Amino acid sequence: MERPRRSKPESAKPKSDPTARALRLLARREHTRAELARKLAHDVEDPLALEALLDDLAARGWLSDSRFAEQFAHARRGRFGIAALRRALLDRGVPEDIVGRALEPLKEGQLEAARAIWARKFKTVPGTAAERARQVRFLQARGFATELALRVVRGGTE
Repeated sequence: MERPRRSKPESAKPKSDPTARALRLLARREHTRAELARKLAHDVEDPLALEALLDDLAARGWLSDSRFAEQFAHARRGRFGIAALRRALLDRGVPEDIVGRALEPLKEGQLEAARAIWARKFKTVPGTAAERARQVRFLQARGFATELALRVVRGGTE
């Protein structure tokens, strides 16, 4: 004998606690204030309550744009140049001053990083102008300055 199915209407789903959801999200990975606000906007109806929640998380040290920026830059420094990292951080809502501080330590190693990325992708020094231009465009797309890309491509792994 089959039991009748009980179905809940879609609107009967209980709203999750925004604080608990914020902590679950922050336990997985760092978030920027803007990212977390966007993700929690569906759980909080009052924008002032959302700002108060974000302020509380920041005051407790659980939410930090500077910590996010440092970890983000550190994790991606072997694949991207400063310009690409800056663009990605700004797109995620990190303020310009925090982005500048997070990327400052990476400026010294840009040439070595570009050479390492170039060496992984291309095995030989380009023979033609078209191939050289392609390799320079590759490095530019990864966020390296044109002068730096030209220096790497012309010099190879010297």
